[in-house]
Amino acid sequence: MINIRKFAAIDIGSNAMRLLIANVVEQEGKEPQFNKSSLVRVPIRLGQDAFTVGEISPENIDRMVDAMKAFNLLMKVHKVERYMAFATSAMREAYNAKEVVALIKKKADIKIEIIDGKKEAAIIASTDLHHLIKSDETYLFVDVGGGSTEFTLFSDGKMITSRSFKAGTVRLLNNMVHDVVWDEIEKWIKTNTADYEEVTLIGSGGNINKLFKMSGKQQEKPLSYIYVNSQYAFLNSLTYEQRIAELGLNSDRADVIIHATRIYLNAMKWSGARQIYVPKIGLSDGIVKAMYYGKI
Repeated sequence: MINIRKFAAIDIGSNAMRLLIANVVEQEGKEPQFNKSSLVRVPIRLGQDAFTVGEISPENIDRMVDAMKAFNLLMKVHKVERYMAFATSAMREAYNAKEVVALIKKKADIKIEIIDGKKEAAIIASTDLHHLIKSDETYLFVDVGGGSTEFTLFSDGKMITSRSFKAGTVRLLNNMVHDVVWDEIEKWIKTNTADYEEVTLIGSGGNINKLFKMSGKQQEKPLSYIYVNSQYAFLNSLTYEQRIAELGLNSDRADVIIHATRIYLNAMKWSGARQIYVPKIGLSDGIVKAMYYGKI
């Protein structure tokens, strides 16, 4: 006997907003299966407002309301039994965020919760990492977003420590990440990985997923430091227009992918990691799993 339940997750990031609708397939005596039914990504760059001006602009508020109305209709059509909507870095910092949340609840009937970096990292890390994480090895999990980057260290199958830094792709694009932040990240990574002989990176976020897709590798295979470094140089050699025309990147991906690659490269360098695994996970996947298992 198979039972299918539908859950939805809304991730309101600094570079884009996503709606993930997932089918959870329940079968007696087996672990539940999480299958993506639909994923809609809307490129509303809230970080551009929040990090430079400190508030979400009227134009982007209108776009958010329209997107949320559409998300609500899609969830209705898919007969979703439960959803959760989480907003991250950009909304954390916009001083009009509370008004925006209230307006969306009123106009689109979607309730949004603004979460801190620690909760964000915990939700992402609670996804399907167990099949990747070998109990006798050490991993640095790096999730690069538009406004912040979350680092989580795993060793012997357990989470050791986690930290969120205000170094995201949209901030880097606007030259808003000062050297002192890079120094803090370097110090944190080196201090926390010093006791481990070998560290492997696990990367999540839209940009590393794109890099991985461009590599043509099979899902379970890692990318090497040498490959990521050469891709960084290659992307830097192209203009923004060439990245769109020749590589087929979205316009809101073509400018931030270089900054994301730099973060992953630095994390590899400072932790001594030679490889990075790229599982297909993110905040949306984490929200669905946490909802299903009653953690949120």
